[in-house]
Amino acid sequence: MKLSKIIISGLMVLFMAGNLAFAAPQPQKIAVVDLQKVVAKSSQVQSLKALRERKNKELLNFIKTAQANVNKQTDPAKKKSLAASYEKQIQAKREANAKEYSTKLKAADDNITSLISKKATEMGYTMVIPKSCVISGGDDITATILQIIK
Repeated sequence: MKLSKIIISGLMVLFMAGNLAFAAPQPQKIAVVDLQKVVAKSSQVQSLKALRERKNKELLNFIKTAQANVNKQTDPAKKKSLAASYEKQIQAKREANAKEYSTKLKAADDNITSLISKKATEMGYTMVIPKSCVISGGDDITATILQIIK
């Protein structure tokens, strides 16, 4: 009889401990952010776009100058050599511009993501989802994020 009480007591303890282990998880607090709007308003992204436009204008001016210099050349062999030289320079400038833009764009993306994550955490959110991926639900914190994006 004592053995059955011990077994029953043990089973009750296991049952109660099992119920604690399967307690309901805390509900998620989800925020949504209009990333297109945030990116468009970001001063970092705006300055990056301005830099890209300036670099494209510089490259276009270089190409015009190169074409003019090639067209001035009368010797066909020198003309061909000069054109090839300019083509290499233009390609190198394009690649350098693309690499610089890509690096700065990644940095801007990382910065924006970090700011959103930090602010959402401060506000008690456990998850942030792009607004474009949500049909309904979630608290829209875009306006708050726009205030901190510089």
